[in-house]
Amino acid sequence: MNSMASENQTGVAAFFLLGLSEDSELQPFLFGLFLTMYLVTVLGNLLIILAISSDSHLHTPMYFFLSNLSFADICFSTTTVPKMLVNIQTQSKSISYTGCLAQACFVLMFAGVENFLLAAMAYDRYVAICHPLRYTVIMNSYLCGLLILFSLFISLVDALLHSLMVLRLSFCADLEIPHFFCELAQVIKLACSNTLINDILVYLIPSILGSVPLLGIIFSYIKIVSSILSMPSAGGMYKAFSTCGSHLSVVFLFYGTAFGVYISSAVTHSSKNLAVASVMYTVVPPMMNPFIYSLRNRDMQGALQKLFWRTSSFS
Repeated sequence: MNSMASENQTGVAAFFLLGLSEDSELQPFLFGLFLTMYLVTVLGNLLIILAISSDSHLHTPMYFFLSNLSFADICFSTTTVPKMLVNIQTQSKSISYTGCLAQACFVLMFAGVENFLLAAMAYDRYVAICHPLRYTVIMNSYLCGLLILFSLFISLVDALLHSLMVLRLSFCADLEIPHFFCELAQVIKLACSNTLINDILVYLIPSILGSVPLLGIIFSYIKIVSSILSMPSAGGMYKAFSTCGSHLSVVFLFYGTAFGVYISSAVTHSSKNLAVASVMYTVVPPMMNPFIYSLRNRDMQGALQKLFWRTSSFS
């Protein structure tokens, strides 16, 4: 039995990603749609990073976290969308065993990084509004760097743990994944060995790592709202709320789409519907984040205008 399990596990050459639709007439539309969304995601987030790095007025903790969030968004989309586009263009559905595990690992890692970064940004806004006189002392460069490294370390450990636990599984004949990327839960479902430990980890660890930052965000905004409501001037209240508007929009988009997929998986048993719902949290938030920050934030608008002016003056 042990040799058979080893043969099943090591004999897996590739998985097959079924994608969003098997309709051949729909493939050109899906290719154009996701290529456009991917280009908008990469270009939009790159502009955010360039605008922040080129404008000295934005060299603050808030925009430091934002530039890291934009980088994580680029990496998150790059982990899934290009492989999908290649498969559509080549009319192939295969992804290697190693490539599938690597993709699942990177998806978990960058989703985790974004999760913790949103909590760090909420803490930054809490300190800025509730402790403005101590802001520069508390949110120093050492703490900001430590928060980034902590986010990356925890997310990497989580992703590696899940990936290493998948390595112990045996896979048999059915290697078709009804998704456009190697989602961990879908990969585990294909195993023909005992997946109890994997199933527990898939639901337990994300619940902990997802709820702790979310509770931190909620706690921060309870304190922020309480502090804002105690302000004497309406102008001060508006200015304080405006600094939080973009971050709140991104938080609602990230957690809203994630909860939407979770509810969809609980309500529907259709793998295709779940795959379509998953687009909402893997592709849409990274694409929308640059628009949210550029449209709702005057400092970002000014930095982007300066960047475009410098670019046009050089050309």
